Amino acid sequence: MTIYKSKKMLAIFLLPALLIVALLIFLPVFLNIYYSVFKWTAYSKTMQFVGLKYFHKLLSDERVWQAFLNNALYAVVSIILQVGLGLIIAHIINVFANKKFAALTRVVIFIPAVVSLTAIGLLWVIAYSPSIGFVNPLLEAIGLENLTQDWLGNSKTAMMAVIMVSQWQYIGEMVMLYTVGLQNVPMDIYESAKIDGANGIQTFLKITIPMIKSTILMNTTITIIGAFMVFDEIYVMTSGGPGSATEVLATLMYETGFRKDNMGYASAIGVLLFVITFMLSFIQLRMYNVKDSMKEEY
Repeated sequence: MTIYKSKKMLAIFLLPALLIVALLIFLPVFLNIYYSVFKWTAYSKTMQFVGLKYFHKLLSDERVWQAFLNNALYAVVSIILQVGLGLIIAHIINVFANKKFAALTRVVIFIPAVVSLTAIGLLWVIAYSPSIGFVNPLLEAIGLENLTQDWLGNSKTAMMAVIMVSQWQYIGEMVMLYTVGLQNVPMDIYESAKIDGANGIQTFLKITIPMIKSTILMNTTITIIGAFMVFDEIYVMTSGGPGSATEVLATLMYETGFRKDNMGYASAIGVLLFVITFMLSFIQLRMYNVKDSMKEEY
């Protein structure tokens, strides 16, 4: 009887949260799927059923494929720098830095993550400017004047320029998340490894990485989803330009829906985004076997 009452109370407390999640997450997803099979505009009184027409169009749309490749590039660079380099930085701070210096370093690195995306975008638009920015003068000062150019105006460099802004902004967030995981690793293990003659690289590969597998998985999942959902940085800095060099799926969906008023096709692009992020997350969860990793870590 006591177990029954406790389950009933648990259900009562969970119900409001479940209703909010269903209303704000699951319902919009299902509505977006529903709208993707209709031809409609923001001002149309009726919707014309077109079936899977827009999904067939997705497969042959060069802009969609270009946007997807840009998102994929975003994800690859973010995994290398945010997930990989972020882990290395967090490990170095955790093992080698004293407490006061480590705390200060984490705060300094984390500050960009809490600044408005719009402000960050505008700041780096100025920074990349060939006339008033500091990036080109900095390159000239260190003897790399041959690399100076209009970073956001050149279709060959614009995408990477925007991607690097995100790495600068969010690597601190990854470091903070890794710090939480590293705090669960007993320092005695590192001390024992040092006594046994293990160097820094060996302790990193043999101790740090295996002990925080679930944290690495979480950060990788967050990073990949963020890379495919990125919008603000692109919209503020380049609006997808020059041409479509920095266009990603989210900006393409925005342009299709709110500028061209083709809401049905924009909904189909939204469905594509959902499928991509869902499948990538599912594959990672299956590959890393989250439950077992968490048991080992905790």
